[in-house]
Amino acid sequence: MSPRPSVVRIAAEVSSGARSAVSFAEEALAAIAAYDAVQAQAWICRAEPEAVLAQARAVDAWIAAGEVLPLAGVPFAVKDNIDVAGLPTTAACPAYAYTPAVSAEVVARLIAAGAILMGKTNLDQFATGLVGARSPYGQPRCVYNLDYVSGGSSSGSGVAVGAGLVAFALGTDTAGSGRVPAAFNGLIGLKPTKGRWSTSGVIPACRSLDCVTVMTNDVADAALVDQVAAGFGAADPYSRRAPATPPASLGASFRFAVPRADQLVFMGDGEAEVFFGQAVERLKAMGGVAVEIDVEPLLEAAKLLYSGPWVAERTAAIEDLIRDNPGAIHPTVRAIVQGGIGVTGVEAFKGQYQLAAYARAAEAVFDAAEVLLLPTTPTIFRLREVNAEPFALNGALGLYTNFVNLLDMSAIAVPAGFRANDTGFGVTLIGPAWADAALLELARRYEEIAPMPEAPALDTTGKPQTVKLAVVGAHLAGMPLHWQLTSRDARLVARTKTAAAYKLFAMTNTTPFKPALIHVGEGGGALEVEVYELGVEHFGSFVVEVPAPLAIGTVTLEDGSSVKGFVAEPRAMDGAEDITHLGGWRAYIAGLPK
Repeated sequence: MSPRPSVVRIAAEVSSGARSAVSFAEEALAAIAAYDAVQAQAWICRAEPEAVLAQARAVDAWIAAGEVLPLAGVPFAVKDNIDVAGLPTTAACPAYAYTPAVSAEVVARLIAAGAILMGKTNLDQFATGLVGARSPYGQPRCVYNLDYVSGGSSSGSGVAVGAGLVAFALGTDTAGSGRVPAAFNGLIGLKPTKGRWSTSGVIPACRSLDCVTVMTNDVADAALVDQVAAGFGAADPYSRRAPATPPASLGASFRFAVPRADQLVFMGDGEAEVFFGQAVERLKAMGGVAVEIDVEPLLEAAKLLYSGPWVAERTAAIEDLIRDNPGAIHPTVRAIVQGGIGVTGVEAFKGQYQLAAYARAAEAVFDAAEVLLLPTTPTIFRLREVNAEPFALNGALGLYTNFVNLLDMSAIAVPAGFRANDTGFGVTLIGPAWADAALLELARRYEEIAPMPEAPALDTTGKPQTVKLAVVGAHLAGMPLHWQLTSRDARLVARTKTAAAYKLFAMTNTTPFKPALIHVGEGGGALEVEVYELGVEHFGSFVVEVPAPLAIGTVTLEDGSSVKGFVAEPRAMDGAEDITHLGGWRAYIAGLPK
Protein backbone atom coordinates (compact mmCIF):
# COMPACT_ATOMS: atom_id res chain seq x y z
CA MET A 1 0.00 0.00 0.00
CA SER A 2 1.29 3.48 -0.79
CA PRO A 3 2.05 5.77 2.19
CA ARG A 4 -1.19 7.59 1.51
CA PRO A 5 -3.76 5.10 0.17
CA SER A 6 -6.60 6.57 -1.86
CA VAL A 7 -10.26 5.73 -1.31
CA VAL A 8 -11.13 6.61 -4.91
CA ARG A 9 -8.23 4.66 -6.42
CA ILE A 10 -8.72 1.50 -4.35
CA ALA A 11 -12.47 1.41 -4.99
CA ALA A 12 -11.91 1.91 -8.74
CA GLU A 13 -9.25 -0.79 -9.00
CA VAL A 14 -11.25 -3.37 -7.04
CA SER A 15 -14.48 -2.54 -8.88
CA SER A 16 -12.78 -2.91 -12.26
CA GLY A 17 -11.06 -6.15 -11.34
CA ALA A 18 -7.61 -4.59 -11.78
CA ARG A 19 -6.79 -5.66 -8.23
CA SER A 20 -8.52 -7.73 -5.58
CA ALA A 21 -9.88 -6.50 -2.29
CA VAL A 22 -7.84 -9.29 -0.69
CA SER A 23 -4.58 -7.76 -1.97
CA PHE A 24 -5.42 -4.37 -0.48
CA ALA A 25 -6.46 -6.00 2.81
CA GLU A 26 -3.16 -7.87 2.96
CA GLU A 27 -1.25 -4.65 2.36
CA ALA A 28 -3.17 -2.88 5.11
CA LEU A 29 -2.52 -5.72 7.56
CA ALA A 30 1.19 -5.59 6.75
CA ALA A 31 1.32 -1.79 7.11
CA ILE A 32 -0.41 -1.93 10.49
CA ALA A 33 1.92 -4.67 11.74
CA ALA A 34 4.98 -2.70 10.65
CA TYR A 35 3.79 0.55 12.22
CA ASP A 36 3.04 -1.14 15.54
CA ALA A 37 6.72 -0.72 16.38
CA VAL A 38 6.28 3.06 16.07
CA GLN A 39 3.00 3.64 17.89
CA ALA A 40 0.72 0.69 18.44
CA GLN A 41 -1.22 2.96 20.83
CA ALA A 42 -3.13 4.29 17.84
CA TRP A 43 -5.37 1.23 18.19
CA ILE A 44 -7.56 -0.09 20.98
CA CYS A 45 -8.86 -3.17 19.19
CA ARG A 46 -8.16 -4.65 15.77
CA ALA A 47 -10.13 -7.11 13.71
CA GLU A 48 -8.50 -10.52 13.47
CA PRO A 49 -6.52 -10.90 10.23
CA GLU A 50 -8.70 -13.79 9.09
CA ALA A 51 -11.83 -11.72 9.70
CA VAL A 52 -10.33 -8.91 7.60
CA LEU A 53 -9.48 -11.29 4.78
CA ALA A 54 -12.96 -12.84 4.97
CA GLN A 55 -14.48 -9.38 4.47
CA ALA A 56 -12.21 -8.83 1.48
CA ARG A 57 -13.01 -12.22 -0.09
CA ALA A 58 -16.70 -11.42 0.25
CA VAL A 59 -16.19 -8.09 -1.52
CA ASP A 60 -14.33 -9.78 -4.37
CA ALA A 61 -17.16 -12.29 -4.71
CA TRP A 62 -19.81 -9.54 -4.79
CA ILE A 63 -17.86 -7.64 -7.44
CA ALA A 64 -17.49 -10.82 -9.50
CA ALA A 65 -21.26 -11.28 -9.26
CA GLY A 66 -21.82 -7.83 -10.74
CA GLU A 67 -22.66 -5.85 -7.63
CA VAL A 68 -21.80 -2.15 -7.49
CA LEU A 69 -19.90 -1.27 -4.30
CA PRO A 70 -18.82 2.39 -4.06
CA LEU A 71 -16.14 1.60 -1.45
CA ALA A 72 -15.08 -1.80 -2.76
CA GLY A 73 -12.03 -3.07 -0.88
CA VAL A 74 -11.19 0.21 0.89
CA PRO A 75 -9.55 -0.39 4.31
CA PHE A 76 -10.89 1.87 7.05
CA ALA A 77 -10.82 2.36 10.81
CA VAL A 78 -13.42 3.42 13.35
CA LYS A 79 -12.98 5.51 16.48
CA ASP A 80 -13.72 3.39 19.53
CA ASN A 81 -16.76 5.30 20.66
CA ILE A 82 -18.61 4.05 17.57
CA ASP A 83 -20.14 0.55 17.63
CA VAL A 84 -18.86 -2.26 15.42
CA ALA A 85 -20.76 -5.52 15.82
CA GLY A 86 -18.65 -8.15 17.58
CA LEU A 87 -15.85 -5.79 18.63
CA PRO A 88 -15.79 -4.17 22.07
CA THR A 89 -16.66 -0.50 22.38
CA THR A 90 -14.66 1.12 25.18
CA ALA A 91 -14.65 4.89 24.60
CA ALA A 92 -11.10 4.49 26.02
CA CYS A 93 -12.48 3.41 29.40
CA PRO A 94 -12.08 -0.33 30.15
CA ALA A 95 -14.67 -0.21 32.93
CA TYR A 96 -17.28 1.08 30.48
CA ALA A 97 -16.64 -1.52 27.74
CA TYR A 98 -19.38 -3.58 26.11
CA THR A 99 -19.61 -5.65 22.93
CA PRO A 100 -22.47 -4.55 20.65
CA ALA A 101 -24.43 -7.00 18.54
CA VAL A 102 -25.22 -4.34 15.93
CA SER A 103 -22.92 -1.82 14.25
CA ALA A 104 -23.57 1.89 14.29
CA GLU A 105 -25.69 2.87 11.30
CA VAL A 106 -22.86 4.79 9.63
CA VAL A 107 -20.50 1.80 9.98
CA ALA A 108 -23.13 -0.53 8.55
CA ARG A 109 -23.54 1.76 5.52
CA LEU A 110 -19.79 1.77 4.85
CA ILE A 111 -19.39 -2.00 5.17
CA ALA A 112 -22.41 -2.57 2.93
CA ALA A 113 -20.66 -0.35 0.35
CA GLY A 114 -17.63 -2.66 0.38
CA ALA A 115 -15.28 -0.98 2.86
CA ILE A 116 -13.05 -3.30 4.90
CA LEU A 117 -13.00 -2.71 8.66
CA MET A 118 -9.48 -2.97 10.12
CA GLY A 119 -10.19 -2.08 13.75
CA LYS A 120 -11.08 0.43 16.46
CA THR A 121 -8.86 3.44 17.17
CA ASN A 122 -7.77 5.22 20.33
CA LEU A 123 -9.28 8.48 21.56
CA ASP A 124 -9.35 10.96 24.38
CA GLN A 125 -11.54 9.13 26.87
CA PHE A 126 -15.25 9.66 26.21
CA ALA A 127 -14.22 12.01 23.37
CA THR A 128 -13.33 14.66 25.95
CA GLY A 129 -10.24 16.45 24.71
CA LEU A 130 -8.49 17.84 21.65
CA VAL A 131 -5.00 16.48 22.35
CA GLY A 132 -5.20 12.68 22.14
CA ALA A 133 -3.39 12.31 25.47
CA ARG A 134 -6.27 11.28 27.76
CA SER A 135 -6.44 7.53 27.30
CA PRO A 136 -5.36 4.51 29.38
CA TYR A 137 -4.52 2.80 26.08
CA GLY A 138 -1.59 5.11 25.44
CA GLN A 139 -1.01 8.52 23.92
CA PRO A 140 -0.94 8.67 20.10
CA ARG A 141 1.43 11.20 18.58
CA CYS A 142 1.74 13.26 15.42
CA VAL A 143 2.90 10.89 12.69
CA TYR A 144 5.51 13.37 11.42
CA ASN A 145 7.06 14.30 14.77
CA LEU A 146 6.55 11.94 17.67
CA ASP A 147 7.34 14.65 20.24
CA TYR A 148 4.05 16.38 19.40
CA VAL A 149 0.43 15.49 20.10
CA SER A 150 -1.65 13.75 17.47
CA GLY A 151 -4.64 15.94 18.16
CA GLY A 152 -7.88 14.55 19.47
CA SER A 153 -10.19 13.34 20.50
CA SER A 154 -10.09 11.25 17.30
CA SER A 155 -6.39 10.67 17.87
CA GLY A 156 -5.97 7.09 16.67
CA SER A 157 -8.04 7.76 13.57
CA GLY A 158 -5.78 10.66 12.62
CA VAL A 159 -2.70 8.49 13.10
CA ALA A 160 -4.14 5.55 11.18
CA VAL A 161 -4.81 7.68 8.10
CA GLY A 162 -1.76 9.91 8.47
CA ALA A 163 0.57 6.92 8.70
CA GLY A 164 -0.99 5.32 5.62
CA LEU A 165 -2.46 2.34 7.49
CA VAL A 166 -5.99 2.85 6.16
CA ALA A 167 -7.50 4.98 3.42
CA PHE A 168 -10.02 6.66 5.70
CA ALA A 169 -11.12 6.63 9.31
CA LEU A 170 -14.20 7.69 11.19
CA GLY A 171 -13.96 10.05 14.11
CA THR A 172 -16.47 12.08 16.04
CA ASP A 173 -16.55 15.83 16.50
CA THR A 174 -18.22 17.81 19.24
CA ALA A 175 -15.73 20.63 19.66
CA GLY A 176 -13.19 19.98 16.92
CA SER A 177 -12.26 16.35 17.52
CA GLY A 178 -12.36 15.43 13.84
CA ARG A 179 -10.65 18.59 12.62
CA VAL A 180 -7.72 19.05 15.00
CA PRO A 181 -6.06 15.65 14.34
CA ALA A 182 -6.63 16.22 10.63
CA ALA A 183 -4.67 19.47 10.84
CA PHE A 184 -1.73 18.05 12.78
CA ASN A 185 -1.37 15.00 10.54
CA GLY A 186 -1.85 16.72 7.18
CA LEU A 187 -5.33 15.37 6.41
CA ILE A 188 -8.77 16.37 5.21
CA GLY A 189 -11.27 16.44 8.09
CA LEU A 190 -14.92 16.63 7.04
CA LYS A 191 -17.33 17.59 9.81
CA PRO A 192 -20.82 17.27 8.40
CA THR A 193 -23.85 19.24 9.44
CA LYS A 194 -25.28 17.94 12.72
CA GLY A 195 -27.71 15.11 12.00
CA ARG A 196 -26.63 14.68 8.38
CA TRP A 197 -24.78 11.49 9.30
CA SER A 198 -26.57 9.26 11.79
CA THR A 199 -25.10 9.03 15.30
CA SER A 200 -27.07 5.89 16.10
CA GLY A 201 -24.63 3.51 17.79
CA VAL A 202 -22.27 6.29 18.90
CA ILE A 203 -21.43 6.83 22.59
CA PRO A 204 -22.35 10.47 23.09
CA ALA A 205 -20.07 13.20 24.35
CA CYS A 206 -22.74 15.90 23.98
CA ARG A 207 -25.63 14.12 22.29
CA SER A 208 -27.23 17.27 20.92
CA LEU A 209 -23.94 18.42 19.32
CA ASP A 210 -22.09 15.26 18.25
CA CYS A 211 -21.20 14.55 14.64
CA VAL A 212 -19.56 11.52 13.07
CA THR A 213 -16.68 12.73 10.90
CA VAL A 214 -14.20 11.33 8.40
CA MET A 215 -10.49 11.88 7.84
CA THR A 216 -9.00 11.22 4.40
CA ASN A 217 -6.00 12.14 2.29
CA ASP A 218 -7.80 14.34 -0.21
CA VAL A 219 -11.15 15.95 -0.85
CA ALA A 220 -12.31 13.44 -3.48
CA ASP A 221 -11.89 10.66 -0.93
CA ALA A 222 -13.91 12.58 1.66
CA ALA A 223 -16.65 13.27 -0.88
CA LEU A 224 -16.94 9.60 -1.81
CA VAL A 225 -17.21 8.50 1.82
CA ASP A 226 -19.74 11.25 2.41
CA GLN A 227 -21.92 9.99 -0.43
CA VAL A 228 -22.18 6.63 1.30
CA ALA A 229 -22.37 7.71 4.94
CA ALA A 230 -24.81 10.61 4.75
CA GLY A 231 -28.52 10.05 5.06
CA PHE A 232 -31.44 10.26 7.44
CA GLY A 233 -31.41 7.62 10.17
CA ALA A 234 -34.80 6.96 11.74
CA ALA A 235 -33.20 5.25 14.75
CA ASP A 236 -31.32 8.44 15.65
CA PRO A 237 -33.49 11.05 17.40
CA TYR A 238 -31.05 13.75 16.32
CA SER A 239 -30.93 12.75 12.66
CA ARG A 240 -32.24 15.43 10.30
CA ARG A 241 -33.68 15.32 6.83
CA ALA A 242 -31.77 17.37 4.30
CA PRO A 243 -33.56 20.46 2.98
CA ALA A 244 -34.92 20.33 -0.54
CA THR A 245 -32.63 23.20 -1.56
CA PRO A 246 -29.33 23.21 0.37
CA PRO A 247 -26.93 26.15 -0.03
CA ALA A 248 -25.62 26.36 -3.57
CA SER A 249 -21.99 25.88 -4.56
CA LEU A 250 -19.91 29.03 -4.57
CA GLY A 251 -19.45 30.68 -7.94
CA ALA A 252 -16.31 31.89 -9.66
CA SER A 253 -16.53 34.96 -7.46
CA PHE A 254 -17.41 34.62 -3.78
CA ARG A 255 -16.92 36.31 -0.44
CA PHE A 256 -15.08 34.66 2.41
CA ALA A 257 -14.97 35.98 5.95
CA VAL A 258 -11.77 36.23 7.98
CA PRO A 259 -11.27 37.61 11.49
CA ARG A 260 -9.98 41.12 11.98
CA ALA A 261 -6.20 41.08 12.21
CA ASP A 262 -6.30 42.01 15.90
CA GLN A 263 -8.48 38.96 16.60
CA LEU A 264 -6.19 36.36 15.03
CA VAL A 265 -4.29 34.43 17.67
CA PHE A 266 -1.36 32.10 16.92
CA MET A 267 0.23 31.98 20.39
CA GLY A 268 3.60 33.00 19.01
CA ASP A 269 3.55 30.43 16.21
CA GLY A 270 4.96 32.54 13.40
CA GLU A 271 4.85 29.70 10.88
CA ALA A 272 1.14 29.18 11.50
CA GLU A 273 0.53 32.87 10.95
CA VAL A 274 2.38 32.75 7.63
CA PHE A 275 0.51 29.64 6.50
CA PHE A 276 -2.84 31.24 7.30
CA GLY A 277 -1.89 34.34 5.31
CA GLN A 278 -0.98 32.12 2.38
CA ALA A 279 -4.35 30.36 2.60
CA VAL A 280 -6.09 33.73 2.45
CA GLU A 281 -4.16 34.57 -0.71
CA ARG A 282 -5.06 31.23 -2.28
CA LEU A 283 -8.76 31.85 -1.75
CA LYS A 284 -8.32 35.27 -3.34
CA ALA A 285 -6.63 33.62 -6.32
CA MET A 286 -9.69 31.35 -6.60
CA GLY A 287 -11.93 34.39 -7.03
CA GLY A 288 -12.64 35.03 -3.38
CA VAL A 289 -13.01 38.45 -1.84
CA ALA A 290 -11.88 38.63 1.80
CA VAL A 291 -14.32 40.29 4.20
CA GLU A 292 -13.09 41.11 7.69
CA ILE A 293 -15.60 40.32 10.42
CA ASP A 294 -15.84 40.48 14.19
CA VAL A 295 -15.48 36.85 15.38
CA GLU A 296 -15.81 37.71 19.07
CA PRO A 297 -19.44 36.49 19.29
CA LEU A 298 -18.36 33.13 17.88
CA LEU A 299 -15.51 32.83 20.35
CA GLU A 300 -17.83 33.81 23.19
CA ALA A 301 -20.30 31.12 22.10
CA ALA A 302 -17.49 28.57 22.25
CA LYS A 303 -17.05 29.21 25.97
CA LEU A 304 -20.49 27.76 26.64
CA LEU A 305 -19.21 24.30 25.76
CA TYR A 306 -17.00 23.89 28.83
CA SER A 307 -17.64 26.97 30.96
CA GLY A 308 -21.40 26.89 30.48
CA PRO A 309 -24.19 24.36 31.01
CA TRP A 310 -23.24 22.12 28.07
CA VAL A 311 -20.67 20.41 30.25
CA ALA A 312 -23.69 18.84 31.99
CA GLU A 313 -24.51 17.05 28.75
CA ARG A 314 -21.13 15.29 28.97
CA THR A 315 -22.00 14.39 32.55
CA ALA A 316 -25.34 12.96 31.48
CA ALA A 317 -23.64 10.65 28.98
CA ILE A 318 -21.72 8.78 31.71
CA GLU A 319 -23.75 9.66 34.79
CA ASP A 320 -23.88 6.11 36.18
CA LEU A 321 -20.13 5.62 35.85
CA ILE A 322 -19.39 8.93 37.58
CA ARG A 323 -21.65 7.94 40.46
CA ASP A 324 -20.68 4.29 40.82
CA ASN A 325 -17.03 4.12 39.73
CA PRO A 326 -15.46 7.58 39.34
CA GLY A 327 -11.95 6.17 39.77
CA ALA A 328 -12.33 4.37 36.43
CA ILE A 329 -12.37 7.72 34.62
CA HIS A 330 -9.17 9.43 33.47
CA PRO A 331 -8.38 12.14 36.07
CA THR A 332 -8.45 15.02 33.57
CA VAL A 333 -11.70 13.81 32.02
CA ARG A 334 -13.22 13.23 35.44
CA ALA A 335 -12.39 16.79 36.50
CA ILE A 336 -14.28 18.06 33.45
CA VAL A 337 -17.38 15.88 33.52
CA GLN A 338 -17.88 16.15 37.29
CA GLY A 339 -18.27 19.88 36.73
CA GLY A 340 -21.66 19.23 35.18
CA ILE A 341 -23.16 17.63 38.27
CA GLY A 342 -24.13 20.94 39.87
CA VAL A 343 -25.54 22.60 36.75
CA THR A 344 -29.17 23.58 37.35
CA GLY A 345 -32.09 23.69 34.99
CA VAL A 346 -32.14 27.47 35.34
CA GLU A 347 -28.51 27.65 34.21
CA ALA A 348 -29.27 25.34 31.29
CA PHE A 349 -32.05 27.62 30.05
CA LYS A 350 -29.92 30.73 30.51
CA GLY A 351 -27.26 29.04 28.42
CA GLN A 352 -29.82 28.38 25.69
CA TYR A 353 -30.78 32.04 25.70
CA GLN A 354 -27.13 33.08 25.36
CA LEU A 355 -26.60 30.64 22.54
CA ALA A 356 -29.62 31.98 20.66
CA ALA A 357 -28.09 35.46 20.76
CA TYR A 358 -24.76 34.16 19.50
CA ALA A 359 -26.54 32.24 16.75
CA ARG A 360 -28.07 35.47 15.53
CA ALA A 361 -24.58 36.97 15.36
CA ALA A 362 -23.44 33.91 13.41
CA GLU A 363 -26.20 34.52 10.87
CA ALA A 364 -24.66 37.94 10.26
CA VAL A 365 -21.37 36.25 9.32
CA PHE A 366 -23.08 34.41 6.49
CA ASP A 367 -24.93 37.53 5.42
CA ALA A 368 -21.54 39.16 4.91
CA ALA A 369 -19.88 36.16 3.24
CA GLU A 370 -20.68 32.70 1.90
CA VAL A 371 -17.94 30.95 3.86
CA LEU A 372 -15.75 31.59 6.90
CA LEU A 373 -12.01 30.82 6.81
CA LEU A 374 -10.20 30.17 10.09
CA PRO A 375 -7.03 28.47 11.28
CA THR A 376 -7.99 25.01 12.47
CA THR A 377 -5.84 25.58 15.56
CA PRO A 378 -3.63 28.48 16.65
CA THR A 379 -0.60 26.22 17.11
CA ILE A 380 0.48 22.72 18.20
CA PHE A 381 2.04 21.47 21.44
CA ARG A 382 4.52 18.83 22.48
CA LEU A 383 3.08 15.87 24.33
CA ARG A 384 5.13 16.62 27.42
CA GLU A 385 3.76 20.18 27.44
CA VAL A 386 0.18 18.91 27.33
CA ASN A 387 0.86 16.38 30.08
CA ALA A 388 2.26 19.17 32.26
CA GLU A 389 -0.60 21.61 31.53
CA PRO A 390 -3.58 19.50 30.38
CA PHE A 391 -6.39 22.03 30.69
CA ALA A 392 -5.11 25.35 29.34
CA LEU A 393 -3.25 23.92 26.35
CA ASN A 394 -6.13 21.65 25.38
CA GLY A 395 -8.45 24.65 25.58
CA ALA A 396 -6.15 26.70 23.37
CA LEU A 397 -6.45 24.14 20.57
CA GLY A 398 -10.22 24.60 20.51
CA LEU A 399 -10.19 28.36 20.05
CA TYR A 400 -11.38 28.21 16.43
CA THR A 401 -13.31 24.92 16.59
CA ASN A 402 -15.46 24.85 19.71
CA PHE A 403 -18.29 27.05 18.45
CA VAL A 404 -18.99 25.27 15.15
CA ASN A 405 -21.40 22.58 16.35
CA LEU A 406 -22.96 24.83 18.97
CA LEU A 407 -23.91 27.23 16.19
CA ASP A 408 -25.03 24.49 13.77
CA MET A 409 -22.36 24.98 11.12
CA SER A 410 -20.71 22.60 8.67
CA ALA A 411 -16.94 22.51 8.18
CA ILE A 412 -14.05 20.93 6.35
CA ALA A 413 -10.44 21.17 7.52
CA VAL A 414 -7.74 21.14 4.84
CA PRO A 415 -3.92 21.08 5.08
CA ALA A 416 -2.17 24.42 4.67
CA GLY A 417 1.48 23.67 5.37
CA PHE A 418 4.05 21.84 7.45
CA ARG A 419 6.17 23.62 10.02
CA ALA A 420 9.93 23.29 10.14
CA ASN A 421 9.40 20.63 12.84
CA ASP A 422 7.22 18.70 10.30
CA THR A 423 3.95 19.08 12.21
CA GLY A 424 0.93 19.99 10.14
CA PHE A 425 -0.99 23.24 10.08
CA GLY A 426 -4.51 23.40 8.66
CA VAL A 427 -7.25 25.84 7.88
CA THR A 428 -10.96 25.23 8.06
CA LEU A 429 -13.68 26.29 5.65
CA ILE A 430 -16.90 26.82 7.61
CA GLY A 431 -20.40 27.25 6.26
CA PRO A 432 -23.95 27.26 7.59
CA ALA A 433 -25.86 24.05 8.16
CA TRP A 434 -26.29 21.92 5.03
CA ALA A 435 -23.50 23.67 3.13
CA ASP A 436 -21.54 20.39 3.10
CA ALA A 437 -21.60 19.87 -0.66
CA ALA A 438 -20.66 23.50 -1.29
CA LEU A 439 -17.72 23.22 1.14
CA LEU A 440 -16.51 19.99 -0.47
CA GLU A 441 -16.57 21.68 -3.87
CA LEU A 442 -14.75 24.74 -2.55
CA ALA A 443 -12.14 22.52 -0.89
CA ARG A 444 -11.65 20.68 -4.18
CA ARG A 445 -11.00 24.00 -5.91
CA TYR A 446 -8.57 24.90 -3.13
CA GLU A 447 -6.67 21.67 -3.83
CA GLU A 448 -6.52 22.49 -7.52
CA ILE A 449 -5.12 25.99 -7.11
CA ALA A 450 -2.82 25.01 -4.25
CA PRO A 451 -1.95 21.31 -4.29
CA MET A 452 -1.81 19.88 -0.80
CA PRO A 453 1.62 20.43 0.76
CA GLU A 454 3.97 17.50 0.32
CA ALA A 455 3.96 15.45 3.49
CA PRO A 456 7.25 14.94 5.34
CA ALA A 457 8.61 11.47 5.96
CA LEU A 458 6.95 9.62 8.82
CA ASP A 459 8.78 9.93 12.10
CA THR A 460 9.61 6.38 13.16
CA THR A 461 12.34 6.94 15.74
CA GLY A 462 11.76 10.38 17.27
CA LYS A 463 13.28 13.47 15.72
CA PRO A 464 16.10 15.42 17.35
CA GLN A 465 14.89 18.79 18.56
CA THR A 466 16.55 21.64 16.71
CA VAL A 467 16.32 25.42 16.52
CA LYS A 468 16.87 27.67 13.51
CA LEU A 469 18.99 30.71 14.26
CA ALA A 470 19.55 33.77 12.04
CA VAL A 471 22.94 35.46 12.35
CA VAL A 472 23.68 38.86 10.90
CA GLY A 473 27.21 39.86 11.90
CA ALA A 474 30.23 38.37 13.61
CA HIS A 475 28.80 34.83 13.45
CA LEU A 476 28.49 34.78 9.64
CA ALA A 477 30.66 32.25 7.82
CA GLY A 478 34.24 33.52 7.71
CA MET A 479 33.66 36.05 10.49
CA PRO A 480 35.46 36.03 13.86
CA LEU A 481 32.79 34.30 15.95
CA HIS A 482 31.63 31.73 13.40
CA TRP A 483 33.47 29.08 15.40
CA GLN A 484 30.80 29.37 18.11
CA LEU A 485 28.42 27.79 15.61
CA THR A 486 30.72 25.21 14.03
CA SER A 487 31.82 23.97 17.45
CA ARG A 488 28.16 23.20 18.14
CA ASP A 489 27.68 21.31 14.85
CA ALA A 490 25.39 24.00 13.47
CA ARG A 491 24.25 23.41 9.90
CA LEU A 492 23.71 26.19 7.37
CA VAL A 493 20.17 25.93 5.99
CA ALA A 494 19.72 29.24 4.17
CA ARG A 495 21.35 32.46 3.02
CA THR A 496 18.50 34.91 2.82
CA LYS A 497 17.26 38.32 3.99
CA THR A 498 15.11 39.66 6.75
CA ALA A 499 11.73 41.18 6.09
CA ALA A 500 11.99 44.84 5.09
CA ALA A 501 11.38 45.96 8.65
CA TYR A 502 14.83 46.18 10.24
CA LYS A 503 17.75 48.55 10.60
CA LEU A 504 21.38 47.55 11.07
CA PHE A 505 23.80 49.55 13.19
CA ALA A 506 27.56 49.17 13.60
CA MET A 507 28.06 49.32 17.36
CA THR A 508 31.00 50.99 19.07
CA ASN A 509 33.28 49.55 21.72
CA THR A 510 32.69 45.87 20.90
CA THR A 511 35.31 43.18 20.50
CA PRO A 512 35.17 41.70 17.99
CA PHE A 513 33.30 44.34 16.00
CA LYS A 514 29.53 43.56 15.95
CA PRO A 515 26.32 44.96 14.49
CA ALA A 516 22.94 45.51 16.13
CA LEU A 517 19.75 44.46 14.34
CA ILE A 518 16.74 46.57 15.37
CA HIS A 519 13.14 45.99 14.32
CA VAL A 520 11.62 49.31 13.23
CA GLY A 521 8.69 48.23 11.03
CA GLU A 522 7.86 50.74 8.32
CA GLY A 523 10.98 52.38 6.94
CA GLY A 524 13.21 49.42 7.59
CA GLY A 525 15.27 47.46 5.11
CA ALA A 526 15.82 43.82 4.11
CA LEU A 527 19.20 42.71 5.46
CA GLU A 528 21.37 39.72 4.61
CA VAL A 529 21.39 36.90 7.15
CA GLU A 530 22.51 33.29 7.36
CA VAL A 531 20.19 30.78 9.00
CA TYR A 532 21.70 27.86 10.90
CA GLU A 533 20.09 24.83 12.52
CA LEU A 534 21.48 23.48 15.78
CA GLY A 535 20.33 21.16 18.55
CA VAL A 536 18.26 22.55 21.40
CA GLU A 537 20.99 21.83 23.96
CA HIS A 538 23.63 23.55 21.82
CA PHE A 539 21.27 26.46 21.25
CA GLY A 540 20.87 26.88 25.00
CA SER A 541 24.61 27.01 25.59
CA PHE A 542 24.96 29.46 22.68
CA VAL A 543 22.36 31.85 24.11
CA VAL A 544 24.17 31.92 27.46
CA GLU A 545 27.23 33.39 25.73
CA VAL A 546 25.40 36.25 23.97
CA PRO A 547 26.57 39.52 25.59
CA ALA A 548 24.37 42.55 26.25
CA PRO A 549 23.15 44.72 24.60
CA LEU A 550 22.64 41.90 22.12
CA ALA A 551 20.01 39.24 22.73
CA ILE A 552 18.31 36.34 21.00
CA GLY A 553 14.76 37.07 19.93
CA THR A 554 12.55 36.36 16.92
CA VAL A 555 13.50 37.57 13.44
CA THR A 556 11.08 37.65 10.52
CA LEU A 557 12.54 36.60 7.18
CA GLU A 558 11.67 37.91 3.73
CA ASP A 559 9.36 34.95 3.04
CA GLY A 560 7.31 35.80 6.13
CA SER A 561 8.59 32.95 8.27
CA SER A 562 10.14 33.54 11.68
CA VAL A 563 13.27 32.10 13.28
CA LYS A 564 15.30 32.83 16.36
CA GLY A 565 17.99 35.42 15.74
CA PHE A 566 20.16 38.23 17.00
CA VAL A 567 18.31 41.34 18.07
CA ALA A 568 19.44 44.26 20.23
CA GLU A 569 18.29 46.52 22.99
CA PRO A 570 17.75 50.21 22.09
CA ARG A 571 20.94 51.22 23.95
CA ALA A 572 22.90 49.37 21.25
CA MET A 573 22.24 52.38 18.98
CA ASP A 574 24.05 54.84 21.27
CA GLY A 575 26.84 56.23 19.13
CA ALA A 576 26.28 53.53 16.51
CA GLU A 577 26.40 54.09 12.75
CA ASP A 578 23.28 53.25 10.72
CA ILE A 579 24.49 50.92 7.93
CA THR A 580 21.08 49.66 6.76
CA HIS A 581 21.59 51.09 3.27
CA LEU A 582 24.50 48.69 2.70
CA GLY A 583 22.19 45.68 2.93
CA GLY A 584 24.28 43.67 5.37
CA TRP A 585 27.33 43.28 7.56
CA ARG A 586 29.62 41.84 4.87
CA ALA A 587 29.29 44.97 2.72
CA TYR A 588 30.13 47.14 5.70
CA ILE A 589 33.21 45.09 6.64
CA ALA A 590 34.38 45.10 3.02
CA GLY A 591 34.31 48.90 3.01
CA LEU A 592 36.39 49.38 6.14
CA PRO A 593 40.00 50.60 5.77
CA LYS A 594 42.40 47.67 5.57
